[in-house]
Amino acid sequence: MKPIITNSLKKSNGMTFIEVLIAWFIMVTGILGAVAMQTMAKQGSFDAMQRSLASSLAQDIVERMRSNDATALADYVGIDYGAELNDEPINRCKTSDGLCSTIELATNDKYEWESALMGADVKNDDNNAGGLTDTRACVSVNNNAVTVVITWQGRVEIADGSTEGCGGTGSKRRQVLIEAFLF
Repeated sequence: MKPIITNSLKKSNGMTFIEVLIAWFIMVTGILGAVAMQTMAKQGSFDAMQRSLASSLAQDIVERMRSNDATALADYVGIDYGAELNDEPINRCKTSDGLCSTIELATNDKYEWESALMGADVKNDDNNAGGLTDTRACVSVNNNAVTVVITWQGRVEIADGSTEGCGGTGSKRRQVLIEAFLF
């Protein structure tokens, strides 16, 4: 006697081509979503690193000013930090031969800070590899109240690119503003 083959067994022998295509589409969509999420996380991480660096540099100049004599605060004032690195000071205040005056210390502080601001403290061949992109900084002093503004070029446009009168303006400009009172 021959076994009877029913139509129901023939239909359940595996996945159809349509089911395979749907499963493949869902898998590819998930992988593309994960890649897009990783890209956004990397961009956010880069932007956070830039803001952290700008904040650190602003705090650095405030601490340099604090460590110098209060009578030298006016020597730190400037509106064009980052435009062009000044010549290296003659007295770098790094030897024990003699003490630097407050003006010499301020000149050395400004040179070292501007080098860090422009990324000149990290080199790749002869090119600056550190710092922020197209950075500018302003330092103002009113009595003993100090304001430091650092602006730089971000990667993407934002709604408010105001720079408080320091550096260029544009929809990609970012800024950090620090205010301190030194005595």
